[in-house]
Amino acid sequence: MRFRTTSLLLALSLALTACAPLPRQPLVEADAAMWAMIDTQQMPGGALWIEQLDQGRYHRAYGLRAVKPEAEALDEATIFDAASLTKAVVTAPLVQILREQGRLDVDAPLQRYLPDCRGAGYEQITLRLLLTHSSGLPSGLPRLPAWSGAAGAIERACGQTLVAAPGTQFRYSDINYILLGEIVARVSGRPLQDFAREALFEPLGMADSGYLPLQRFAAARIAPTQEVDIEAGRGRVLRGEVHDPTARRMGGVAGHAGLFTTTADLARFARMLLRQGLTDDGRRLLSAESVALMTTPQQPAGVEASRGMGWDIDTPFSRPRGTLYPRGTSFGHTGFTGCAFWLDPGSRSFYVLLANRVHPGHPTNTLPLYQQLGTLAARAAGLGEAEQKPLSR
Repeated sequence: MRFRTTSLLLALSLALTACAPLPRQPLVEADAAMWAMIDTQQMPGGALWIEQLDQGRYHRAYGLRAVKPEAEALDEATIFDAASLTKAVVTAPLVQILREQGRLDVDAPLQRYLPDCRGAGYEQITLRLLLTHSSGLPSGLPRLPAWSGAAGAIERACGQTLVAAPGTQFRYSDINYILLGEIVARVSGRPLQDFAREALFEPLGMADSGYLPLQRFAAARIAPTQEVDIEAGRGRVLRGEVHDPTARRMGGVAGHAGLFTTTADLARFARMLLRQGLTDDGRRLLSAESVALMTTPQQPAGVEASRGMGWDIDTPFSRPRGTLYPRGTSFGHTGFTGCAFWLDPGSRSFYVLLANRVHPGHPTNTLPLYQQLGTLAARAAGLGEAEQKPLSR
């Protein structure tokens, strides 16, 4: 069943685009791409933000926040489970904050900060290798034998068999950022969720972002994700409880997943990166060096996939770049729940997509949407087209 008719929604989008001083046609096409995903039930709804600094911004919500137990309209105040955006938006900048304070060395061995990580080859793993997904660790933690809690996760993470020699190949791994999240907590002396709030979200004005959202927000504001435990006959929809099963076992707070946020908050974060560490009100959150370490190639020599210390630059996961943003200098990340984030320093532009494609739990594929939106955001910033007429106000 289609959630709404495309013709009506496109008519509404045409009226709304008149509010944005960005070229009209890419925004109309972005609206159409979002509704096509909704109409084909690849996601119940989503929120989109496209911006070019000092030029204009376009943002809106589409479709439904929830389809069960009852249908709910989605608005821009909706808080989404951002899944693996946690790695780039939370853990990576917190590492840099501690580095700037002289409390953490990104080229130090992992064992300096986690001495219990004593598996074969672990002595060769540095924080840089964790940050660039070139540590040689496997992609994720096994579920069996059973474990629970953050301590159980770290014990398991420190006991994995390496699948490659450290520094020799790219392998995207949740374990890398589980370990980094634990290091941030130990070095800062604060629980990860508290340090993230104090050092990152509050200074940036990201008032709707953080871990464990049900402690601060009504469940009605939060986009539900997957229906779980169906096999056990007690199916329930996750709402405000992290979707990632490993982070859920860890209590909802982890370095690889657990962030809940909005498009407006991520836009604040994006502007900070594109302004080389300056917040909207001109305060410095990060040094230009820290921004460069996160967003320019930092992988070991000989590793072809290009990663910063947190952000994807040019790897098999770079689909959200689209076809026009430059390869090698633009950067971004994705999240399993239906999130995409891509930024281009050259054009000072970015886009954010937040969605809950995993609700209520049937198979979906939003990867084509990521590429479409990346291309359209670049066009809106003037890339790839010699002449684009802005909308009149």
